Amino acid sequence: MADSRHAFVTDFGHRRRACGACTECDVRDLAVCAALDEDELSALESIMSTVTIEANTVLVTEGDPLKRVYTLTAGMLRLSTLLPDGRRQIVGFLMPGDFLGLADEDTYSQTAEAVAPSRLCSFQSARMSELVERFPRLKDRLHGMTRQALRQARDSQIILGRLAPVEKLASFLIAIARRAEAREKTADVVALPMTRIDIADYLGLTIETVSRSFTKLKAQGVIRLAAPHLVEIVDRRALEAVAGIAFS
Repeated sequence: MADSRHAFVTDFGHRRRACGACTECDVRDLAVCAALDEDELSALESIMSTVTIEANTVLVTEGDPLKRVYTLTAGMLRLSTLLPDGRRQIVGFLMPGDFLGLADEDTYSQTAEAVAPSRLCSFQSARMSELVERFPRLKDRLHGMTRQALRQARDSQIILGRLAPVEKLASFLIAIARRAEAREKTADVVALPMTRIDIADYLGLTIETVSRSFTKLKAQGVIRLAAPHLVEIVDRRALEAVAGIAFS
C-alpha cells in the first residue's frame, strides 16, 4: 500500500516558475498550454507555480475540496479510489503532459500519488477557470483532453473486462506503449515505474498472478524483461493477439 503522507512541496510551498519556463518545457506540445501562443503564455505563467513530490507521496486526496489543478511535467502519478470495503482500487496512471482535475468539480474524485519523483505545474482552479473564459482555445484544449481521458477510461474498462489475467496484462502493456508513442518515445521498450502491486491493483489481480503473467508472456517470446522497470515488446503483433483487442 502506498505511503499516505501528504505531499511535500519544495520550499514548503508552491514555488513560482521562472519566466519563459513554458516555452522550454519538455511537454509543451502535449500539455494544456499547447493551446496558447508564446505571447499568451505569460498569462498562464502568472498563475502558475511548481510542485515537486517524492515517490509514494500523496498530492491530492479523494473527497478533498478542489482548490488547485495540475499538469504533470515529469514522473508519473497513480490515481486511486477507496472501495466500500476499504480496499484501494487503482483506476489509472498519469504521464507527463496529462492534466489532473479535468472531470472534477467541487472535490477531487480520486486520490493522486506519485509513482516516482514527480514535478507538476500547479494552478488555482478559480484562476484557471478565469483563463479558460479569457482564451477560448484553452477551453477547447481542456475539452479535448477530457475526451481523451474518457477514451482512456473506456480502454481501462476493456482491460478489466478481459477474462484471462495474461490478456489483462497484455492489454495494459499495449495501452502504456501507445501512450508512450504519443510522447514520441519508442513503443518497443515500455517503462513501468509502478510496482507489481500497483499493476495488480489496477488489473484487479493478485501480485502472484501478475508475476506469473509476465513470466508467461516472456516464455512465449512476446516480451523481454529488460530491467526491473523496463519491458521490451519483442513481438507487437503477438502481444496484440494475446490481448485480443484493438485500442482506438
